Amino acid sequence: MMSIKLTERFQQALVLAYNLHSQQLRKDGRTPYIAHLLSVTALVLENGGNEDEAIAALLHDAVEDRGGMATRQHILELFGETVVDIVDGCTESETIPKPPWEERKLRYLQQISNGSKSVKLISLADKLHNGRDLLAALRQEGKIVWKRFNGGKEKTFWFYHSLVSCYEDDNYLKQEFMRIIAELEKF
Repeated sequence: MMSIKLTERFQQALVLAYNLHSQQLRKDGRTPYIAHLLSVTALVLENGGNEDEAIAALLHDAVEDRGGMATRQHILELFGETVVDIVDGCTESETIPKPPWEERKLRYLQQISNGSKSVKLISLADKLHNGRDLLAALRQEGKIVWKRFNGGKEKTFWFYHSLVSCYEDDNYLKQEFMRIIAELEKF
Protein backbone atom coordinates (compact mmCIF):
# COMPACT_ATOMS: atom_id res chain seq x y z
CA MET A 1 0.00 0.00 0.00
CA MET A 2 1.33 3.40 -0.98
CA SER A 3 1.83 5.95 1.78
CA ILE A 4 0.19 9.32 1.45
CA LYS A 5 1.51 12.71 2.39
CA LEU A 6 -0.81 14.88 4.40
CA THR A 7 -0.57 18.55 3.49
CA GLU A 8 -1.59 21.84 5.06
CA ARG A 9 -5.15 21.13 3.88
CA PHE A 10 -5.32 18.29 6.41
CA GLN A 11 -3.96 20.56 9.13
CA GLN A 12 -6.58 23.17 8.22
CA ALA A 13 -9.32 20.52 8.41
CA LEU A 14 -8.04 19.37 11.79
CA VAL A 15 -8.23 22.91 13.15
CA LEU A 16 -11.72 23.38 11.67
CA ALA A 17 -12.94 20.09 13.16
CA TYR A 18 -11.57 21.09 16.56
CA ASN A 19 -13.16 24.54 16.38
CA LEU A 20 -16.53 23.16 15.29
CA HIS A 21 -16.69 20.36 17.87
CA SER A 22 -14.66 21.78 20.80
CA GLN A 23 -17.73 22.19 23.03
CA GLN A 24 -19.21 18.79 22.14
CA LEU A 25 -18.89 15.54 24.11
CA ARG A 26 -19.54 11.90 23.21
CA LYS A 27 -22.63 10.08 24.56
CA ASP A 28 -20.71 9.18 27.73
CA GLY A 29 -20.72 12.86 28.70
CA ARG A 30 -16.96 12.84 29.36
CA THR A 31 -15.03 12.22 26.16
CA PRO A 32 -14.33 15.22 23.91
CA TYR A 33 -16.05 14.66 20.57
CA ILE A 34 -12.83 15.33 18.66
CA ALA A 35 -11.60 11.93 19.92
CA HIS A 36 -14.23 10.25 17.73
CA LEU A 37 -13.26 12.30 14.69
CA LEU A 38 -9.58 11.49 15.19
CA SER A 39 -10.34 7.78 15.60
CA VAL A 40 -12.45 7.66 12.44
CA THR A 41 -9.73 9.52 10.55
CA ALA A 42 -7.07 7.10 11.82
CA LEU A 43 -9.14 4.13 10.62
CA VAL A 44 -9.56 5.75 7.21
CA LEU A 45 -5.83 6.44 6.86
CA GLU A 46 -4.83 3.00 8.17
CA ASN A 47 -7.09 1.40 5.56
CA GLY A 48 -5.83 3.13 2.45
CA GLY A 49 -7.68 6.43 2.57
CA ASN A 50 -6.32 9.45 0.73
CA GLU A 51 -6.06 13.02 1.98
CA ASP A 52 -9.53 14.04 0.77
CA GLU A 53 -11.01 11.02 2.56
CA ALA A 54 -9.07 11.86 5.73
CA ILE A 55 -10.33 15.44 5.60
CA ALA A 56 -13.90 14.23 5.06
CA ALA A 57 -13.47 11.83 8.00
CA LEU A 58 -12.50 14.75 10.24
CA LEU A 59 -15.55 16.69 9.05
CA HIS A 60 -18.08 13.88 8.57
CA ASP A 61 -20.36 15.11 11.39
CA ALA A 62 -19.84 18.85 10.91
CA VAL A 63 -22.89 19.59 8.74
CA GLU A 64 -25.19 17.39 10.81
CA ASP A 65 -24.07 18.57 14.25
CA ARG A 66 -22.48 21.99 13.82
CA GLY A 67 -24.22 24.45 11.54
CA GLY A 68 -26.06 22.74 8.73
CA MET A 69 -25.84 24.22 5.25
CA ALA A 70 -23.66 27.17 6.30
CA THR A 71 -21.03 24.71 7.53
CA ARG A 72 -21.41 22.69 4.33
CA GLN A 73 -20.74 25.81 2.26
CA HIS A 74 -17.66 26.60 4.36
CA ILE A 75 -16.31 23.06 3.82
CA LEU A 76 -16.95 23.40 0.08
CA GLU A 77 -15.06 26.70 -0.08
CA LEU A 78 -12.10 25.43 1.93
CA PHE A 79 -11.73 21.86 0.66
CA GLY A 80 -13.64 21.54 -2.59
CA GLU A 81 -16.29 19.42 -4.22
CA THR A 82 -14.72 16.01 -3.57
CA VAL A 83 -14.59 16.49 0.20
CA VAL A 84 -18.05 18.03 0.46
CA ASP A 85 -19.54 15.22 -1.64
CA ILE A 86 -18.12 12.66 0.80
CA VAL A 87 -19.38 14.66 3.80
CA ASP A 88 -22.82 14.90 2.16
CA GLY A 89 -22.86 11.14 1.71
CA CYS A 90 -22.14 10.62 5.41
CA THR A 91 -24.64 13.21 6.69
CA GLU A 92 -27.90 11.87 8.12
CA SER A 93 -29.63 15.23 8.37
CA GLU A 94 -28.75 18.85 7.72
CA THR A 95 -31.96 20.26 9.23
CA ILE A 96 -32.76 21.35 12.77
CA PRO A 97 -34.67 19.80 14.36
CA LYS A 98 -33.56 16.48 12.97
CA PRO A 99 -36.24 14.20 11.48
CA PRO A 100 -37.36 11.19 13.56
CA TRP A 101 -34.72 8.51 14.22
CA GLU A 102 -36.09 5.82 11.92
CA GLU A 103 -36.62 8.24 9.02
CA ARG A 104 -33.01 9.44 9.35
CA LYS A 105 -31.64 5.91 9.48
CA LEU A 106 -33.60 4.75 6.43
CA ARG A 107 -32.37 7.76 4.46
CA TYR A 108 -28.80 7.13 5.63
CA LEU A 109 -28.94 3.47 4.59
CA GLN A 110 -30.07 4.53 1.12
CA GLN A 111 -27.26 7.09 0.89
CA ILE A 112 -24.61 4.58 1.94
CA SER A 113 -25.96 1.89 -0.35
CA ASN A 114 -25.75 4.28 -3.30
CA GLY A 115 -22.62 6.05 -2.05
CA SER A 116 -19.14 6.13 -3.48
CA LYS A 117 -16.33 3.93 -2.22
CA SER A 118 -15.09 6.95 -0.23
CA VAL A 119 -18.48 7.47 1.44
CA LYS A 120 -18.62 3.78 2.36
CA LEU A 121 -15.08 3.86 3.79
CA ILE A 122 -15.80 6.83 6.06
CA SER A 123 -19.22 5.53 7.09
CA LEU A 124 -17.76 2.13 7.96
CA ALA A 125 -14.92 3.69 9.96
CA ASP A 126 -17.48 5.87 11.76
CA LYS A 127 -19.81 3.01 12.63
CA LEU A 128 -16.93 0.73 13.62
CA HIS A 129 -15.65 3.34 16.05
CA ASN A 130 -19.17 3.92 17.41
CA GLY A 131 -19.59 0.16 17.85
CA ARG A 132 -16.28 -0.15 19.68
CA ASP A 133 -17.27 2.71 22.00
CA LEU A 134 -20.65 1.12 22.64
CA LEU A 135 -19.05 -2.23 23.43
CA ALA A 136 -16.61 -0.62 25.88
CA ALA A 137 -19.46 1.25 27.58
CA LEU A 138 -21.57 -1.91 27.87
CA ARG A 139 -18.65 -3.78 29.42
CA GLN A 140 -18.03 -0.98 31.92
CA GLU A 141 -21.56 0.19 32.72
CA GLY A 142 -23.88 -2.62 31.68
CA LYS A 143 -27.17 -2.59 29.82
CA ILE A 144 -28.17 0.84 31.13
CA VAL A 145 -26.06 2.23 28.29
CA TRP A 146 -28.86 1.36 25.84
CA LYS A 147 -30.96 4.16 27.37
CA ARG A 148 -28.62 6.69 25.71
CA PHE A 149 -29.68 5.46 22.26
CA ASN A 150 -32.78 6.91 20.60
CA GLY A 151 -33.36 3.66 18.73
CA GLY A 152 -32.78 1.46 21.74
CA LYS A 153 -31.12 -1.94 21.54
CA GLU A 154 -33.32 -3.64 18.93
CA LYS A 155 -33.38 -0.79 16.44
CA THR A 156 -29.65 -0.20 16.86
CA PHE A 157 -29.02 -3.83 15.88
CA TRP A 158 -31.42 -3.52 12.95
CA PHE A 159 -29.46 -0.45 11.80
CA TYR A 160 -26.04 -2.05 12.24
CA HIS A 161 -27.05 -5.25 10.41
CA SER A 162 -28.59 -3.19 7.60
CA LEU A 163 -25.36 -1.22 7.28
CA VAL A 164 -23.28 -4.38 6.91
CA SER A 165 -25.15 -5.21 3.71
CA CYS A 166 -24.43 -1.70 2.37
CA TYR A 167 -20.67 -2.15 2.72
CA GLU A 168 -19.85 -4.25 -0.34
CA ASP A 169 -16.13 -4.83 0.02
CA ASP A 170 -15.24 -7.67 2.34
CA ASN A 171 -12.29 -5.94 3.96
CA TYR A 172 -10.76 -5.76 7.42
CA LEU A 173 -13.01 -2.90 8.56
CA LYS A 174 -16.19 -4.71 7.57
CA GLN A 175 -15.03 -7.94 9.22
CA GLU A 176 -14.13 -6.01 12.37
CA PHE A 177 -17.53 -4.26 12.37
CA MET A 178 -19.24 -7.65 12.10
CA ARG A 179 -17.14 -8.97 15.02
CA ILE A 180 -18.13 -5.94 17.11
CA ILE A 181 -21.82 -6.49 16.31
CA ALA A 182 -21.51 -10.13 17.40
CA GLU A 183 -19.94 -9.02 20.70
CA LEU A 184 -22.63 -6.36 21.21
CA GLU A 185 -25.35 -8.97 20.76
CA LYS A 186 -24.11 -10.73 23.89
CA PHE A 187 -25.46 -7.83 25.95
